[in-house]
Amino acid sequence: MPKNYVSNSPESSRMFKSDLFESLSKVHYSVPLFIFVPVIIYFSWKSLSEGGLPWHTFVLTVIGGLFFWTFTEYFMHRFVFHFTPRGKFMERIHFIFHGVHHDYPNDARRLVMPPSVSIPLATGFYFLFTIFLSEYYVAAFFSGFMTGYLFYDMSHYALHHANFKSPFWKKLKKHHMQHHYSDASKGYGVSSDIWDRVFGSNEKRPQKST
Repeated sequence: MPKNYVSNSPESSRMFKSDLFESLSKVHYSVPLFIFVPVIIYFSWKSLSEGGLPWHTFVLTVIGGLFFWTFTEYFMHRFVFHFTPRGKFMERIHFIFHGVHHDYPNDARRLVMPPSVSIPLATGFYFLFTIFLSEYYVAAFFSGFMTGYLFYDMSHYALHHANFKSPFWKKLKKHHMQHHYSDASKGYGVSSDIWDRVFGSNEKRPQKST
């Protein structure tokens, strides 16, 4: 994504003429918690109680879902949110998807995914998982996947609005801010930089002189 306009305003420009569509494009950062924490609890209960999965199988499957989320986060950010638009229509789609966030990175109402997008995406991934896993394994895997998503959403908000003392969070914030303010073609991981390391899309660090 070419570096064009960047505003430090806590608000951003209007995206839609329709008041309904405009309201659906914004959300308070706490909303995903109210929607998806009950979903995670339900599917965890389903796999453990109704499905009778052994606790160690449940834990391993949840970890698998978490791990798969980290790759999904990286893949979607790099290849979906940062696709190269061609033509006015695709430029508009690109701006709605992600360009607005790069132009107005501190807009608190557009830092977590609105339910109008997150619910259909979560539903789609759930049915995708049912192709490969049986019912109760899907429940555990989906619980881990959605836990990873919530960590991504909450950490993304925090990286833009919180001041950290922890070395881990300070490093993660630096990683994400370099994506915004230095090179948007690097640093696609938000909640983790693991796949940036694997695929060589980390921000290049200055070499220390010897």
